[in-house]
Amino acid sequence: MRLLTKGLLLIAVPGLIELALVTAVFDAQQRTARAEQGASTSRQVLYQASALVDPLLREAARVRTAIVVSDASFIDQRGVWIELTDRLTRLEALVAGNAQQIERLRRMRSDVEAYRLKVAALSERLDNLTAPLTAAQMKEAFPLTGEELPSEVAAFRSELDAFLADESQANTQQSESLARNRQRQQLTLMAAVLASMLVWAVAALLFARNIGNRLAALTANAKRLGSDQRLTVALSGNDEISALDAVLHQTAARLRIADREQAALKDRLEERAEELARVNEELRQETQDNEMFIYSVSHDLRSPLVNLQGFSKELQVSCDELRATVAAAGLPDAERSRLTTVLDGDVEESLGFLRSAVTRAAAIIEALLRISRAGRLEYQWQRVQVGQVVRRVVDSLQTRIDSRGARIELQELPPAWGDPGAIGQVFTSLIGNAVNFLDPGRPGVIEVGALEPEPPGEPHVTRTRTYYVRDNGLGIPAAYMPKMFHAFQRLHGDVSQGDGVDLAVVRRIVERLGGRVWVESEEGRGSTFFAALPEQAMRRA
Repeated sequence: MRLLTKGLLLIAVPGLIELALVTAVFDAQQRTARAEQGASTSRQVLYQASALVDPLLREAARVRTAIVVSDASFIDQRGVWIELTDRLTRLEALVAGNAQQIERLRRMRSDVEAYRLKVAALSERLDNLTAPLTAAQMKEAFPLTGEELPSEVAAFRSELDAFLADESQANTQQSESLARNRQRQQLTLMAAVLASMLVWAVAALLFARNIGNRLAALTANAKRLGSDQRLTVALSGNDEISALDAVLHQTAARLRIADREQAALKDRLEERAEELARVNEELRQETQDNEMFIYSVSHDLRSPLVNLQGFSKELQVSCDELRATVAAAGLPDAERSRLTTVLDGDVEESLGFLRSAVTRAAAIIEALLRISRAGRLEYQWQRVQVGQVVRRVVDSLQTRIDSRGARIELQELPPAWGDPGAIGQVFTSLIGNAVNFLDPGRPGVIEVGALEPEPPGEPHVTRTRTYYVRDNGLGIPAAYMPKMFHAFQRLHGDVSQGDGVDLAVVRRIVERLGGRVWVESEEGRGSTFFAALPEQAMRRA
């Protein structure tokens, strides 16, 4: 049987019993409510009926007074009759289901009407008197019966007493019925509560013995799986619990296979890590060897260049002496013209080419030495106030900035971790590069700032802060973007002179500091160079 079916049965059976118990309780409540309504109606009838005779007796007293003083003004011509009519109407509505009481009320209404007509006639007679009534006339005008009451009032009281007697008996019966129904309601409610508790106790017992035990076994297997222990025997049956238990056993088997595969993968990763460490060490050694080679070659090439430069100067001096000798020798004009042409033409042009080549070679050697020094200098690691470093850089470049008519905007620059000299060199190159390549056609604006900090990442990953140098200069064509940080790559050579190694040196320095550098640009609108530097000390090998 499926778990859903078992659950529905455990819910449906007690639910049906609960429904029957609720129906019984509801029926008892309905009976009690009807009994309360009947008792309340009976009490209202008694109250309304008891109050009927008072206004009639007060009117009889006023009539008697009017007869004695022969003055009709003491008689209530309207109010008392409206009050009596309203009360009789309310009583008829309350006892609408009792034909005997309705008949009594009809007779009482007739008595009231007869008495009203008699009082009206008396009032009219009193209004027409010219002299007070005598005792005989009083008795004739308003005869009394019984206890000095008019016959109509006496008949009304007789009917009212019979009405009250029946209603009192009915009220007693209603009160007794109400008490019995309340007692029955309490007993029914107690029985329903006890039965409900018993039903749910039986349902809970069945759940614990069947589903509860299976869930406990499933939970125990889940805990064993979590703690990498061997699972117990799989549960029997075809419900969801047994299916989950089967999944747990399959998962345990797959985890064992995964553990074996993970161990093998770990071994392979360790081998690859060792291999990568060896490759990194080889690359580091290769880089160091290349830097030493560049330094050595550049240093060794300086001596031949100095010799070439001295030789070119010696040749220039010899040519000047030869030119003076030719001028003083008094040679024929043709010979002197031919020698002057050679000295001032071919020789002078060759010497110019030689000096230009020496100067270019010297610049290349100096650039190589700068790249080599960028990788060999020892850094003094500390917290660097980048804002102060950049302000010093701007002060040192102020003459160039003013000559280009540019404006520098410095934003808030948080501190970074690194070498002050190296960071200063980075910003010197980036700001100088921005000044060099401003657009002559519009006022130059260079902004130096920092991006918002990135959200915290992995605990073992060093956090960086990204600084930028943004200009509105000439910009960089898309085709040149991948080459911007390579050595000897020059763009806009007609605008600014240089050897094309500044950005390569910047990249080398930033990478040694543990960061990275990149550029975003749009031709004709300007460029933004970014440098991400560490915010805190890094673990270094």
